[in-house]
Amino acid sequence: MEDFNYFNYFTEIEEHFQRARGTSLFLLSPVDWALIETWKNSGVPLEAVLRGIDVAFEKWRAKRSRTQMVNALAFCTQPVMAEAQRLADSAQGRDVAPAQKAESAPFPDQELQAYFERNAAAIEATGLAELAGTADALRQLIPQLAELHSDLEGLEQRLSVLEQKMIAIARSRQSDDLSLKAKRDLDAYLKPYRGRMTAPQIAMLEAQFLDRATLESAGLPRLSLFYLR
Repeated sequence: MEDFNYFNYFTEIEEHFQRARGTSLFLLSPVDWALIETWKNSGVPLEAVLRGIDVAFEKWRAKRSRTQMVNALAFCTQPVMAEAQRLADSAQGRDVAPAQKAESAPFPDQELQAYFERNAAAIEATGLAELAGTADALRQLIPQLAELHSDLEGLEQRLSVLEQKMIAIARSRQSDDLSLKAKRDLDAYLKPYRGRMTAPQIAMLEAQFLDRATLESAGLPRLSLFYLR
């Protein structure tokens, strides 16, 4: 995949799902976004996700009786994973050239700088003294932009480490009521779709959703480059 598509993984999937559903105003739920994140973290190619969405809707439209609208991305889970396996199988036995680094960075310096500054300010706005170091760490990345552009994978890993520390701090301050509400919301959403996913997929989705809910309840931003656009 081109770098542009790679770092627009979330928005490409959201827009494709909306087009397949035929309702451009339909918004994905927090659990849908968590599911996309599990695919991204599992290395599911964007191509497989887009094809899987198309296959799921083709099967749905082929049914004689369609009494229920598709209201969740989880409906597409099995076709997405089938497409990912198909792509993996097709690559076996072929010499695949290692990924080449992009000649030019997919993000302008100004865009990355604004992103780091915006996230640092959002972290400071929470007033959590324990997170002051995270805000400082983001700002310290700005003078290194020229170097960081040559290793976006390394930058993403650094941002992931900062985010996980931030989640741990936020979770330690979260009330029991908020934690319970997040788990109940997740269970209610997943109930109709549990049969479409494997136990490891569900476990990963639950972890991603709860991480997202923790950050949102604390007013904290996501740091990954996948959220830049």
